[in-house]
Amino acid sequence: MELADKLEILADSAKYDVACTSSGVDRPGQPGSLGCCKNAGICHAFTPDGRCISLLKVLYSNACCYDCSYCVNRKSNDVPRATFEPRELAELTIGFYRRNYIEGLFLSSAVLGTPDHTMERMIEALRILRREYHFRGYIHAKTIPGASPELVQQLGLLADRLSVNVELPSEASLSLLAPDKKRSAILKPMGQIAVQSARSREEVALYRHAPAFAPAGQSTQMIIGASPETDFHIMNLTEALYQKYALKRVFYSAYLPMNSDARLPSPATRPPLLREHRLYQADWLLRYYHFSASELLTESQPNFDPYLDPKATWAVRHPEFFPVEVNTAPKQDLLRVPGIGPKSARRIASARRQQHLGMEELKRIGVVLKRAQFFITCEGRAPVRATRREMAAALLDPKAFGIGVQQLSLDDFALQLLPAAAPAVHELVDFGMEPCQAAREVRQEALQCLTRQM
Repeated sequence: MELADKLEILADSAKYDVACTSSGVDRPGQPGSLGCCKNAGICHAFTPDGRCISLLKVLYSNACCYDCSYCVNRKSNDVPRATFEPRELAELTIGFYRRNYIEGLFLSSAVLGTPDHTMERMIEALRILRREYHFRGYIHAKTIPGASPELVQQLGLLADRLSVNVELPSEASLSLLAPDKKRSAILKPMGQIAVQSARSREEVALYRHAPAFAPAGQSTQMIIGASPETDFHIMNLTEALYQKYALKRVFYSAYLPMNSDARLPSPATRPPLLREHRLYQADWLLRYYHFSASELLTESQPNFDPYLDPKATWAVRHPEFFPVEVNTAPKQDLLRVPGIGPKSARRIASARRQQHLGMEELKRIGVVLKRAQFFITCEGRAPVRATRREMAAALLDPKAFGIGVQQLSLDDFALQLLPAAAPAVHELVDFGMEPCQAAREVRQEALQCLTRQM
């Protein structure tokens, strides 16, 4: 088979893997080497759905010996098969780099015979790139679950980032849809990578020329919608992965119906891309806004709202937390206000040392006042008194109508969603109360109800 044909097959087979970002590594070039992987040195291109296409993204092989029900490359599918030779892949990468097509490589593979055999072939391709061609660009490599720890160690010394795909959110779903894969085989290399990455960072801090093991850390990916787990289950799993394995990113991929299988959802029940979008928004809240999974969702409310983003949903469900006084509130409280992000919170904390902040100052800082104005005070004063309709229009997520949710009118949204979610907020906006007064009255009413029950 010609190399161009292999590339066409294996690049197409790799398009379903979304975990291919290239941040968090600092691998400078050296005299006589090719490429440079500084933190800000890689040029990214993104597709409309947010996927990174700046790397040469291919499978080493799509000739898989597993039969995962959701995978287009499963052994029972009648699809064209191809496998690179290690030197073919290395020369292809170098050729693309010299033509300025790419800045790095994202390499994954189907299981070619056994996990160890597959990893050995991938390692040889990366060895040629690093040792013979002296390629110093970014490399992200997928670890094959079930491979020996020695091979994981070798791969981590050649790649900048490693990843092991969780695949599905629960062990029961994994056993049903991917019976050849085991939860223990997935989590074992994740634990090894976490331990060795931490140890490598300590060694590099002490010895400048110590070999770095996966300096950009590790990530994972899970498929959403092929199994019945709720968003609450997925976010709790995500939180546990971040805490236990020090992951840099968890990627979510909405299930795409490509195979006919009784174990899979019917094409008519394909999950909307909005669900994937909501999970990424919530993931951001876990990593940068200091939220916990239990705050965003509960067993009684296990899925994200389609019309409000997770942060706005939390805000309207917790009126007792608001209003937040921007001139005195701690940074962690500012981060919970819709319309205020980490950068704006840092700027507010810095600016208020010199002056009292009002609406004009917040606007210059970069706060999205259209959303934040309902949840803040400036020197004890509420910036705005709004009707329920105006508040609904400001909080409504426009993406909800663009990626898979049946459109409602603004009146339907205001009446059906906000009253059920935040009656205290409606008292505030409908009757023109000062926010602090509304919050006090809500708390007093709740205390009276509790006293009557006792």
